[in-house]
Amino acid sequence: MRGITRESVLFITLDSCRYDTFLASRTPAIDRVSAVFRAQAPSHFTYASHAAMFVGFTPGVAQIPAPLLNPKFARLFRLGRAGHAGHAKPGFTVDGQDIIAGFRAAGYHTVGTGAAGWFDSSSPVSQRLIGNFEQFRFTGEAGVRHQLAFVEQALARRRRDDAFVFINVGETHVPYHFEGAPWPAADNPCRPFQQEDRADTCRSRQRLCLEYVDAVLAPLIDAFAHATIIVCADHGDCWGEDGLWEHGISHPMTLTVPLLIRYRGQPVEEAVELPEAIRAGLDRKVSAALPV
Repeated sequence: MRGITRESVLFITLDSCRYDTFLASRTPAIDRVSAVFRAQAPSHFTYASHAAMFVGFTPGVAQIPAPLLNPKFARLFRLGRAGHAGHAKPGFTVDGQDIIAGFRAAGYHTVGTGAAGWFDSSSPVSQRLIGNFEQFRFTGEAGVRHQLAFVEQALARRRRDDAFVFINVGETHVPYHFEGAPWPAADNPCRPFQQEDRADTCRSRQRLCLEYVDAVLAPLIDAFAHATIIVCADHGDCWGEDGLWEHGISHPMTLTVPLLIRYRGQPVEEAVELPEAIRAGLDRKVSAALPV
C-alpha cells in the first residue's frame, strides 16, 4: 500500500454499535484516533444515517460549542453551497451530489466498502449511497477482513495520491457475529418484538465483535494516523429498553453513538478549541465531562 497523504480521509462506521458497548470494549487501535465523545446520530437506521452523513451531517455533540464535534459550529465535511457554513473554518469543503462525488471531483481516489444490506450493489436503492465511489465493494456477511483486503488493494493501485476511504463494518450489526466467533451466526439475540430478554448476550457479543474489528483494522488506522479519521456508529440498538429490540425506531439508545475524530493528524480535542471544563474531563477512552 502506497503512503497515505496528510489530506487523505478514512471514514469508518461501526454499524449499530452502542455507545456503552464502545466504552466497555478494549479497542486500542480506535482509541488512538482521539478521545471518544457521546454523540447523537443523524438517524436510527443505516440508510438514513449514511445518507445524512454523506452530505456532511456526521454525528454531533450538541453540548460542546466546538467545530467538528458540533456540526452547527463547523462540519467535518461540508458540501459547498449546501447548508449553513457554520462559525469556523476547520473541515473539508467539497462540491458535488454528496461528499464522495465532491472528494472525487477534488482529485481524491474514492474507495468504499459496505456490509449492511443497504449497500448491496445489486439493489437499486444502494446507488444513492454508493454510486459516486470510484471503487466500491459490498461484502455482506464476508466480514471485515475481506473489506480490509479490498481497501488495501485499491489503495496500492490508486492513480492519485489523496484518498477518501469509507468502511461500513457489519460485525457489530445484528446478529453480532465475527469470523471464528464461538457461537453460531444464525443465533440472533436481538430480534424485533422478541419476548425473551437476551440483553446480556447482546452486550457481550457486540463487545467481542467490536474488539475483533479493532484488531483487524489496526494497520489501516495506523496508516492514516497523520491524516483525517472519523470513527462513529451510524446508530445504536435497543436491548429491551421500553420493550424495544434492534433499531429502526427513534429512541435514545438508537440515537446515542460513539464519535472519534482525528483531523489532519491531530486528535480532535487537540485540533479544536474546547471549553476548559470539557477539556479537563477528557481521557483517551471516555469524556466524563459530557452530560448524560
